Amino acid sequence: MKPYFIIDFDSTFTQVEALDELARISLKNHPNREKIYQQIEDLTNLSMEGKLSFTESLAARVKLLNANKDHLELLVKHLKKKVSSSFQRNKEFFKKHADQVLIVSGGFKEFITPVVKQYHIKKANIYANTFVFDEDGNIVGYDTENPLSQENGKVKLLKQMPLQGDIYGIGDGHSDFQLKESGMIKKFFAYTENIERKAVAAKADHVAPSFDEFLYVSNLPQTISYPKNRILCLLVGDVPQESIDYLKKDGFSIRHKDSFEEKYVKDVGMLLLGDGETISDETLRKAVKLKTLGYLGHAAEKINLHICTEMGMVVFDSAKPLSNKTLIAKRMADFINTGTTFRSTNFPNLQLPKIAGSFRLIHIHKNVPGIMSKITKVLAKHEINILGQFLMTNAQIGYVITDTDTSYDKALLKELRKIENTIKFRVLY
Repeated sequence: MKPYFIIDFDSTFTQVEALDELARISLKNHPNREKIYQQIEDLTNLSMEGKLSFTESLAARVKLLNANKDHLELLVKHLKKKVSSSFQRNKEFFKKHADQVLIVSGGFKEFITPVVKQYHIKKANIYANTFVFDEDGNIVGYDTENPLSQENGKVKLLKQMPLQGDIYGIGDGHSDFQLKESGMIKKFFAYTENIERKAVAAKADHVAPSFDEFLYVSNLPQTISYPKNRILCLLVGDVPQESIDYLKKDGFSIRHKDSFEEKYVKDVGMLLLGDGETISDETLRKAVKLKTLGYLGHAAEKINLHICTEMGMVVFDSAKPLSNKTLIAKRMADFINTGTTFRSTNFPNLQLPKIAGSFRLIHIHKNVPGIMSKITKVLAKHEINILGQFLMTNAQIGYVITDTDTSYDKALLKELRKIENTIKFRVLY
């Protein structure tokens, strides 16, 4: 039997709480809007943390809205731009698993349906509340007979549904955890990409900082091969807040420290150093997982670029003071996300567009004759159809990007890693 995936909407599928956003639209010209905004936000949080019954919270919030159908149209346009990043990049998953994905929310169909239908989610699989309108289109209440308008509503709803197979719940709030608490689902994932409610996360089977993480641990198909929240990004010294915010928003696991602490050396995947910081040759050689290093200054004066290149670490720096405070961080992220080495200090400059529906493999090796033919031979052996392939070299290394339309298996990856003179190999997506 196929599994089912029950996904919350507010602060999970989308980055925001829809009723909070609706209030900001409907009360835009209200003299006491800030006070009412705060009341609605407080009611939302109390409910999500399990400190106030959902029924009380919902009734109080709807009463404060003073909203109508025109406001809902504006809200839908806003929410379409606020879908969580990791849900956006895994759109194909929803298409392939359309029969198994259910949106179950204490929110309202009037704004949920037009947002999630763009992700191939069936209308019949959307379970949410519905508003009640007066003849002028004003929201005057909601259907109180709907179990999702009541306390423990998600549990009540599932008891009425004949779902056969394992059920997985993904959400940020107490009502999502109640499904696990009641024994209705096999596993509950506390979703923290947008907000972490510590009381909920503490009770979860697994904390998922992104939808990529959920797919990864569940061994399900995903757009990227490895969740970015599992890549440790260490920032050392004077790093602009804009750079920190950029990398954090992109989903990496961020640590900002005054010095490169020994405990991070073996696990760090990305390293951004403030101008004036240095790193010893010994530490570089120990950082075996380090894929890219950014330097907010002239790296050659402080870092052994030869070792970086020898170990397959792509370095980005700037000899001049930067006016764009996210430039180096962006180049590092682009390398992790797409394999782009454009404007790197030590690598051949390679930049390819992403090909829709493809798989991208990255191979870094010593610049010796015959490597390309060995890579091609392995791909041919596994009947991999190449959509695009590009090689560039410098004195030390060769850098190959291969795009294929054929899914890969572990045997292929193992053989590519075992090619003599390979420095680093990774699957991008």
